Amino acid sequence: MPNEIQQPKPFDLVGDPVLIAGIGQGFEATLNWRVHDGHDERTGFFNVGGGTGEHGQFQVQAAIGAAAFQLDRLFVEVFEESAQDGSEINKVIVPVIYGPRIVANYIGFRIHVVKPSDTLSKISEEHYGSTTQFQRFVRANPLVIDNPNLPGQQLKVPIGA
Repeated sequence: MPNEIQQPKPFDLVGDPVLIAGIGQGFEATLNWRVHDGHDERTGFFNVGGGTGEHGQFQVQAAIGAAAFQLDRLFVEVFEESAQDGSEINKVIVPVIYGPRIVANYIGFRIHVVKPSDTLSKISEEHYGSTTQFQRFVRANPLVIDNPNLPGQQLKVPIGA
């Protein structure tokens, strides 16, 4: 069984810290994590399993607040370092969306279920008090926004404090 990231799921909207959970094993029970956007990164490590090949569950709070991320899209990686040459092996990568790049003081998101009369401008007015903030939904829902006016569709609405 390879290492597995069960949280976050691909394209989840995340904040700081990024909560990473799953199942894995690593050389001497050590796995590494990395969160990056291609411009900056934060890294760390944690222990999992018994160190002799057992898989174990893990949960990590990856603090990334000091990172100078330039993009909304981040990559969460979990991997082990090879005992032979230090290379990264058994790597798992999950793309996520970083809420603090979309709204200041990001604390989470609401779900908006699209109604037949909705438009992105109308939804923006309802949640942000302005019709011009609809790009926030586009950025927070990259796999959904191809048809934002589809009734019943669920959009993540990023919320700041």
